[in-house]
Amino acid sequence: MSLRGRALNTLLRVTAKRRFARILDPVSARAEMERGAARLPVPPGLLVQRQDLGRVPALLVRAGVTCEPEQVVMYLHGGGYLAGSAWHYRGLGGYLSRALRREVVLPEYRLAPEHPLPAAMQDAYAAWQGLLERGYLPKNIVLAGDSAGGGLALGLLARLCQEHTPPAACVVFSPWTDLCGEGPSLAYNAAVDPVLPAHRFPELVNYIIGDMDPCDPVVSPLYAQFPDPPPVLIQHSLSEILCDDSLRMADRLRSFGGDVTVQSWPDTPHVWQLFPGYLPEAREAIRDAAAFITKRWP
Repeated sequence: MSLRGRALNTLLRVTAKRRFARILDPVSARAEMERGAARLPVPPGLLVQRQDLGRVPALLVRAGVTCEPEQVVMYLHGGGYLAGSAWHYRGLGGYLSRALRREVVLPEYRLAPEHPLPAAMQDAYAAWQGLLERGYLPKNIVLAGDSAGGGLALGLLARLCQEHTPPAACVVFSPWTDLCGEGPSLAYNAAVDPVLPAHRFPELVNYIIGDMDPCDPVVSPLYAQFPDPPPVLIQHSLSEILCDDSLRMADRLRSFGGDVTVQSWPDTPHVWQLFPGYLPEAREAIRDAAAFITKRWP
């Protein structure tokens, strides 16, 4: 790992993880994440346009380059289903846009606890339908997301596979795929994860699932059906508490014949791709994701 990566892990461990461990309620968690997101890098020449995808507000970002107009990435942001926003993820969307020379659209799905699951999934599906109404073909759309947004992307992928309208591919960073919390890494990585406090996991789930069963495949794609899935790339850290959410998700997709590429990074923090302006590992991960996507588009 790079020296900057080690420094970032140390900084996150003494700031973000300690704060998340002490936060008392979802509103405070949201405010804390928004303060951190405000410091995330944005690529030069980033163009941001507000628009609606059906009933779902969204941001369309383009990193100052000429983009192929018929192909797009739909990126679902992370934040544990109760925080995060399209605006705070415009930087990561912009870096992806620059690497791909394609536009990236970021839906602003509803958040818990005001709107518990499956509201976020309903909005993700509505945003997909909004892209189709704009004339995009499924084969020209790539689904992407991180953490909770990665789980959303995979949950949406399951529905689209079952409807026989899959996207060209799916790319997820450190996805949260099992709200039941059955992954062994929740325990064995609890001490080494530099960002996420494992002991808050059950509390978070209670805030976001409403009346749903956390093992329902609608909110936990690890248990969903994926008939004839498109190629999927999963990037995750071996030291995060959600490590096994990625590894078991890959096995699940392969059980349906899926072509799954897993990139397991040692010692990187949860969703390190958010730091391309600072972290060489983030720049490399984004380049790999862009190369993976480019090969899947016509």
